[in-house]
Amino acid sequence: MSTRSVVLLGDSDRVCYVARENVVSEGLLTSLPGVLIHDTVPAGLENTSLLYILSAEIPDAIMPSLTLPCRILVALTQQPNSGPELVLSEEEQSDNEDKEETELGAMEDQRSVILHLISQLKLGMDLTKVVLPTFILEKRSLLEMYADFMAHPDLLLAITAGATPEERVISFVEYYLTAFHEGRKGTLAKKPYNPIIGETFHCSWEVPKDRVKSKRTSPLSPVSCHEHPLADDPGKSYKLRFVAEQVSHHPPVSCFYCECKEKRLCVNTHVWTKSKFMGMSVGVSMIGEGVLRLLDHGEEYVFTLPSAYARSILTVPWVELGGKVNISCAKTGYSATVTFHTKPFYGGKVHRVTAEVKHNPTNTIVCKAHGEWNGTLEFTYSNGETKVIDTTALPVYPKKLRPLEKQGPMESRNLWQEVTHYLRLGDMDAATEQKRRLEEKQRVEERKRETLRTPWRPKYFIPEGDGWVYFNPLWKTH
Repeated sequence: MSTRSVVLLGDSDRVCYVARENVVSEGLLTSLPGVLIHDTVPAGLENTSLLYILSAEIPDAIMPSLTLPCRILVALTQQPNSGPELVLSEEEQSDNEDKEETELGAMEDQRSVILHLISQLKLGMDLTKVVLPTFILEKRSLLEMYADFMAHPDLLLAITAGATPEERVISFVEYYLTAFHEGRKGTLAKKPYNPIIGETFHCSWEVPKDRVKSKRTSPLSPVSCHEHPLADDPGKSYKLRFVAEQVSHHPPVSCFYCECKEKRLCVNTHVWTKSKFMGMSVGVSMIGEGVLRLLDHGEEYVFTLPSAYARSILTVPWVELGGKVNISCAKTGYSATVTFHTKPFYGGKVHRVTAEVKHNPTNTIVCKAHGEWNGTLEFTYSNGETKVIDTTALPVYPKKLRPLEKQGPMESRNLWQEVTHYLRLGDMDAATEQKRRLEEKQRVEERKRETLRTPWRPKYFIPEGDGWVYFNPLWKTH
């Protein structure tokens, strides 16, 4: 039985066709630009790692000129989802991006824009497809914002150092409650870039080993948040790696995964954001869940995320978190309920949070906490001891990432660099145009995939059940 090969070389920047079931015909193939049909695999392409070799059962009625089975080879020239890339840690440098967001500028000019937008919206309306004004953008992608939630990696790595299941679940709740203030840059309610499908973000942290210890049995570090607690010798540090990817456009699903091989700890999370108009506020629900795995203890902590709200959108918009989230470990029977309290209409404090940790088999409360998620938190333990954590005084570990010239075209900082550049200059028209070009390219490529009935294939995450998991997680390799 003879075999023929179809080699799709694509256009100048990417291949837009993947063989799929019985939807191809020789006439269709030869009409596409750059398509060559050969009796054998072209010389030089036999062993290249850029080829996917797929088997396609094509009925005689669809492609009578080709004898089954037909071998389809797709040359993946610069295709953004062609497979995981190796990110070299020696190329990473400490992040030197500015941390604070600038003021929104002349509100009178911008208020007219917002009023015009509001006039077209209805209460409860889904804002997923609404184009929001550029001046509210935050100069970072949502994928990078998730990385900024890891700004206290010493607290994360200290969880596995807990001597008992009770200490470990309390340590996780302490870490969880301190994670959000650094993820939010300042008090202004600015919006990070909506990630483009296939967009990725890579970074890492180096944490001195002498700073990772059980926080229940040791005093908090005296290092101020203005210092960068780095080890002089990399051999004296733990490495925490992070990768995020936008795996879906509709719905907009982001995934992120981080791991520390030495501490045998990893976190896998998938989040779908859904925005809605609430009058003078905008609410963003974080749909999905994360799982923290402590491999040395065989424990998995499943957690959810709070909603976020942009308040006072006609004056000086500010952000608050709201809703009840849950943390649970099936193996140990411990769980926690964390409530982010929204400000009452009249009076009341902002940014309040309360938490309760319970041992379910005995129905025992082992820890309670209250305070502000971006301020001071007080923890009370079952033995009567208390501890206060000032989130603003915790040391912030700078993330490390490769310079722009070392990043791929779909990595967040590289992908959005023109938009970020013009936002820094205050040129909103140019920033809007650059953003429009990126989003239009995404729409064009999505239409191509729909026409060719080709599903998107993420690089780093694979669907599993109702969620997504990292393709090479620590729990499967160690």
